[in-house]
Amino acid sequence: MADPSSYRPKPGQIPDSPGVYRFRDEHRRVIYVGKAKSLRQRLANYFQDLAGLHPRTRSMVTTAASVEWTVVSTEVEALQLEYSWIKEYDPRFNVKYRDDKSYPYLAVTMNEEYPRVQVMRGHKKKGVRYFGPYAHAWAIRDTVDLLLRVFPVRTCSAGVFKNARRTGRPCLLGYIGKCSAPCVDRVSAEEHRELAEEFCDFMAGRTGTYLRRLERQMGEAAEAMEYERAARLRDDIGALKKAMEKNAVVLADATDADLIAVAEDELEAAVQIFHVRGGRVRGQRGWVTDKVEEITTGALVEHALQQLYGEETGDAVPKEVLVPALPDPLEPVQEWLSGRRGAQVSLRVPQRGDKRALMETVERNAQQALILHKTKRASDLTTRSRALEEIADALELDSVPLRIECYDISHLQGDDVVASMVVFEDGLARKSEYRRFQIKGFEGQDDVRSMHEVITRRFKRYLAEKERTGEWADGESPDGAAGASDDSGPLTDVSSAPLSDGLKDEDGRPKRFAYPPQLVVVDGGQPQVAAAQRALDELGIDDIAVCGLAKRLEEVWVPGEDDPVVLPRTSEGLYLLQRIRDEAHRFAITYQRTKRSKRFRSSPLDDVPGLGDTRKQALIKHFGSVKRLRAATIDQICEVPGIGRKTAETIAVALAQAAPAAPAVNTATGEIMEDEAPDPTAGASGEPVSAGAPDERRGQET
Repeated sequence: MADPSSYRPKPGQIPDSPGVYRFRDEHRRVIYVGKAKSLRQRLANYFQDLAGLHPRTRSMVTTAASVEWTVVSTEVEALQLEYSWIKEYDPRFNVKYRDDKSYPYLAVTMNEEYPRVQVMRGHKKKGVRYFGPYAHAWAIRDTVDLLLRVFPVRTCSAGVFKNARRTGRPCLLGYIGKCSAPCVDRVSAEEHRELAEEFCDFMAGRTGTYLRRLERQMGEAAEAMEYERAARLRDDIGALKKAMEKNAVVLADATDADLIAVAEDELEAAVQIFHVRGGRVRGQRGWVTDKVEEITTGALVEHALQQLYGEETGDAVPKEVLVPALPDPLEPVQEWLSGRRGAQVSLRVPQRGDKRALMETVERNAQQALILHKTKRASDLTTRSRALEEIADALELDSVPLRIECYDISHLQGDDVVASMVVFEDGLARKSEYRRFQIKGFEGQDDVRSMHEVITRRFKRYLAEKERTGEWADGESPDGAAGASDDSGPLTDVSSAPLSDGLKDEDGRPKRFAYPPQLVVVDGGQPQVAAAQRALDELGIDDIAVCGLAKRLEEVWVPGEDDPVVLPRTSEGLYLLQRIRDEAHRFAITYQRTKRSKRFRSSPLDDVPGLGDTRKQALIKHFGSVKRLRAATIDQICEVPGIGRKTAETIAVALAQAAPAAPAVNTATGEIMEDEAPDPTAGASGEPVSAGAPDERRGQET
C-alpha cells in the first residue's frame, strides 16, 4: 500500500486550469482517469488526510504510485480527452459500462451500389444507416419481413448477389416479390437506391407519407377496376400498419429523444436507455456496472452519455436527451453533445406530462434490470462458493462460513427499539431461522448497548442448549429449546411453513437457537463490532468469528483492528455480505414499523381482561369516543349490548386508572380537535392520536 504523500506534486506545480489527470500504479498502468475545471483544486482533494477520504478514493490513491496531467483549453476538450483515455487505458477504478457491441442494429448499407438491409453488430461504419439498437435480432427480422413487401430492398449477401448475377436467376425472395432483384436488372441501381431511401425514411418515422400514397393508389386501382392490384396494395398497407404497431406511439408530438434512467445501490448501478424516434420507441439497451469509484447519479449519467455518444455524430445524437439527474457542471456536457450532433442538444430532467410518464417506465426497466442481475448472481452455486471462500480468506477463517447470522438494530428516534437476526446458509437466505427481538434492558437510543444485549441473549440460549444436551457428538443434533432460559425476550418466527423433523424438538416445536453460526455479521462499524465481540467474550465463546459492515461503506470491520479489511470492488464476498446486511436491515425495519403501528392504535380498553374487539367497537360506537366512555357511569355502560354489570365495573376501573389521552391535533392545521364526536384522527380502537406521539412521517428509522 503506497503512501500518497510519496508522489504528491509540489505546491504550485499543478496548474490552475482545465485538464485531465491520470493516476498510475507502480507498474505504470493507468488505474484512474478524471477531468477537472481546475486541476490544482481537484488533485488537492486526493492528497488530504486518508481518514477523510471516501473508502473507494482511499483505495485508489493508496494503489497509485504517481499522477500526471494534461492541460486543455476548455472543459469540453477535457470531457473529450477523458473519454478517449478511458477507452484507451481501461482504468480499473473508473466506472465502465459493458460495451454495446452485442446489441443488434437494423443497418442499410447506403455506401454500396446496391444498398442491402441486414442485421449488424459491432462498430458502426461510415455510410451505413443504423436503426436501433434492438433487444433481440429476431425483432429486426420480423420488422424487415413485414416491410420487404412494400420496400423490396436487397437483403442477400455479396456472394449470393454475385452468383445470381452470374447465373441470371434471382434468389427465392426475388421470385416471391420480397426483393426487386437488381441482381438480374429488374430495376436499375438508381431505382433500387430510391427504394432503400424510402425504407430508411419509413424506419426514421416518416410513415404518414407512404401510407397516404398507398391508400391513394389503392383507391385509384379500385376505381379502374384493377381489383387484384388494389388487393395487393391493401395487403401492403396492412403490413406497414402491423410493423408500426410493434412500436406504439409514446410521445404524441413525434419527438426524437433518448431517455436514460439509472437504478443504483451502494455497489452497482443499472442504466437503461430508450431511443424514441418520431414519437415511437425504436430501440432499447441497458448496462450494469460496478461502482468502483465514489460517484453521484449525475456523474453516472455523464459516463452513460460518453458511452452512448462518444463515437456518434449527426442525427445519431438526438436533439433532446432526458435524464434522471443533470451532470455537474451541465454546460460542458451540453456543449459537447451539441458538437457531436452539429446542432443544439437539450439535456434536461422531465418534470411532467408524457415524457415524465415515459421516464418512469424507463426507471422501472432499470430497477428490474438491477434486480435480475442480483438474482442471477445470488442463484449461481459457483458464485456463492467463491463468495464464501473470499470471505474466509479476507477474515482469515479456518473454513468457509456455511452459516452466517447478521444482526441489525432499528428504532424511530429511540422509540420501539427492536433487533433482527437473519440467517444465510450456504449463501442463501434461511427464512425459517429468522428471529426478531424487543430491546428490554434499557430505554432510549443506544445501538451499541442494543447490539450487546441482542448478542448476549441469543448466545445465552445457545449455551443453554449445550448445557442441557451436553457436548454435541459428530452428526448429532441437540434437543429442542423447550427448557431454555426465557431471558431472550419475545421472539417471532417468520415462516409458518412446516419444518422438517430435523428442525423440530421432541415435542414438535421449532428449534430456535440450537445451531451456532461460523460467522456473526453486525450492521455497523467498529463500536458495534466491539460490542458483539465483548458479548461473546463474556459468555466464554471463542469459536465464532465476528465482523461488521457499515451502511453505505464497503469496509469490513473486525474486532481489535484499527483499520478495516477492504475487499476488492469486484469481490463476490463483498456482494454477499452486503446482501445479508440489507436483508437484516429490511427485516428489522419491517418489525419496528409493525410495533409502532400497533402502539399508535392502542387504547386503554386493550388492558381490560376479557374484552374483545367486538365489544370494544360496540362501546366506541355507543359513546362516540373513549373520553365520553370514561365520563360515563356504570349504569350507562351497562346499556351497551353485551356488557354486563361486572364487565362495566371492570371497564370503569381500568379507564379510571389509565391516564387520559392528550388532545388530538389536526396535523395539517395545528387545530386541537374536539372529542365530542368521533375523531377523524382516531386509530382503529377509537383513541385519538396523541399530540405528543411521534409522527411517523418525521424522524429517521435505523
